[in-house]
Amino acid sequence: MIPAPPPLALYIHWPFCLAKCPYCDFNSHVRDTIPQSRFRTALRAELAFEAARLNTPTRRRLGSIFFGGGTPSLMDPETVALLIADATTLFIPAPDLEITIEANPTSIEATRFRAYRAAGVNRVSIGVQSLDDAALRFLGRNHTGAEALAAVELGRAIFPRASFDLIYARPGQSLAAWQSELGRALAVGLDHLSLYQLTIEPGTQFATRHARAEFTLPDDESAAALYDTTADIAATFGLAAYEISNYAKPGQQSRHNLAYWRYQDYAGIGPGAHGRISLGETILATRRHRAPEEWASRVETHGHGTVEQTEIPPPDRALEALLMGLRLTEGINRASFAARTQTPIETLLDPETLTRAEQAGYLTLTPSHLTATPEGRKRLDSLLAALVK
Repeated sequence: MIPAPPPLALYIHWPFCLAKCPYCDFNSHVRDTIPQSRFRTALRAELAFEAARLNTPTRRRLGSIFFGGGTPSLMDPETVALLIADATTLFIPAPDLEITIEANPTSIEATRFRAYRAAGVNRVSIGVQSLDDAALRFLGRNHTGAEALAAVELGRAIFPRASFDLIYARPGQSLAAWQSELGRALAVGLDHLSLYQLTIEPGTQFATRHARAEFTLPDDESAAALYDTTADIAATFGLAAYEISNYAKPGQQSRHNLAYWRYQDYAGIGPGAHGRISLGETILATRRHRAPEEWASRVETHGHGTVEQTEIPPPDRALEALLMGLRLTEGINRASFAARTQTPIETLLDPETLTRAEQAGYLTLTPSHLTATPEGRKRLDSLLAALVK
């Protein structure tokens, strides 16, 4: 029998942006006018629908709320306040409930930031992406490096916790330039960094331009050098890697994202949002309609915009949990893994490959945990391809 789940993580998707970044394959949309009232009402209705089934037989505990997008800092603060109030009424909020909103420097104003804080948001994640103005233009960002730093300072002053994103392995990026840029960013004193390697995603503007050979990306060796130096520089500012792409000061890890990587329950509402939720002994994968207006119409008609809801059998749970958990520095707790997936972790793994991976220094297996080492996490995709039976 599956034990009582840990606190629920709630993801709320706001699909609208001021402009579509050329590298972005997220579910984001540009509109001349954002229908704030309609989407506020629809999000609240879908949240009520999700809570009604999750709170059977008793109300679920709520550990985190994450407003993602799109650009959630384009939401009316009233919408944020109402959704937080609804969530903390429908569920039992943790005493240290983490409430994060994503924001871009171009959409940040002191009055709006302070209104989000007044609404209950206690953590901001700022999409800086770069401090280099030429790189920002290439990435299609509508802010400068100076504006980004000003936004970070503002976020740091208003919110108890603040994080920012950076993109590396950009065309022509040198190791020295990255070290300087990263040092400038971390010198602001934030407690969390999310780092993303620039990749070419199908269907994006960059995919078209890359196919035309308009630009090239650093080779694997150069990208690896940029990644490796990040941990060294982050450490000098007190941040340590806790996941492949995330660094934090002690106690400042994103509790919401940890729920994903630990394969715990998360409910997703809003256009295109995904979820993994427990209903009794069943774990469901859920997905909402991607198109904003169609999603809203479905919510208005049915109370929710779900287009896919699939039961995840134990073997698939185990594979998902393995893929997510080995990204973490802490690794996978074997007892929690078995309880959640109904599958002992060792039954997934090829014994000979596991032995070779341990001998090579890529994995460690103890009675309590399976953990990828730093070298193992750098080559996790190829490692898992060989490791899983």
